[in-house]
Amino acid sequence: MTEYEAFAIELAREAARVTLPFFRSDIGHEDKGGAAGFDPVTEADKQAEAAIRRLIAARYPDHGVIGEEYGQDRPDAEHVWVLDPIDGTRAFISGLPLWTTLIALRQAGRPTVGVIAQPYLDEIFVGGSSGARLLRGDAETPLAVRTCETLADAVISTTDPDIFDDAERDAWTQVRATARLARLGCDAYAYAMVAAGKMDLVAETSLKPWDWSALVPVIEAAGGKVVNWRGAAPDADGQILAVGDPRLIDQALVTLKRAAI
Repeated sequence: MTEYEAFAIELAREAARVTLPFFRSDIGHEDKGGAAGFDPVTEADKQAEAAIRRLIAARYPDHGVIGEEYGQDRPDAEHVWVLDPIDGTRAFISGLPLWTTLIALRQAGRPTVGVIAQPYLDEIFVGGSSGARLLRGDAETPLAVRTCETLADAVISTTDPDIFDDAERDAWTQVRATARLARLGCDAYAYAMVAAGKMDLVAETSLKPWDWSALVPVIEAAGGKVVNWRGAAPDADGQILAVGDPRLIDQALVTLKRAAI
């Protein structure tokens, strides 16, 4: 395990120390979405990101940070940590253990280390140059995507079809009609399941860098691939297609490309 992978795990464990006492408590939330729609944030989100930022500043004071709750600090640095302390706040406030902490390290603009952590289940999915693995308690298990040659055999996911505009929803509906099974409402935990070889494809839109940066190293170190709906590397357009078996990319893009930004 590399130095940065180990540190990302340390950050995830610090976030868990902060978030777990709030989960399934009487914690309230604010709606930061306004006219754009319900977008909750809790004290757990804020405190967890603040805790992560303190550890980064103490260990690597020259590194930059981009976080959902507290914005950017030196985003043009050679090393930049990209943070989402609670991805899936709607699940968090609903008592569902599908929320995750997402932590990525971007080097020269590219995510090279990623962590998807689910503290309530005591799971940390980590990916980087040393490979992909699941940490649970004292156990460490290698992660590997599964073979899925055709979309007709695939188990797929998106968080909520309502996130799509009309063209995107039409494209998703056609992909879903072809696939064997679709599961909704999993947020970033679905990407962890792709890396673990339990699901095959996730398609989403309107994602921010803190929503997708951690997913890339985890899935790709496990043998999968993450692209945008044009088939290129993920970027600011926020349209994400993640697959376990790379052969699924072209099959899904037949439809998704029609709605690509």
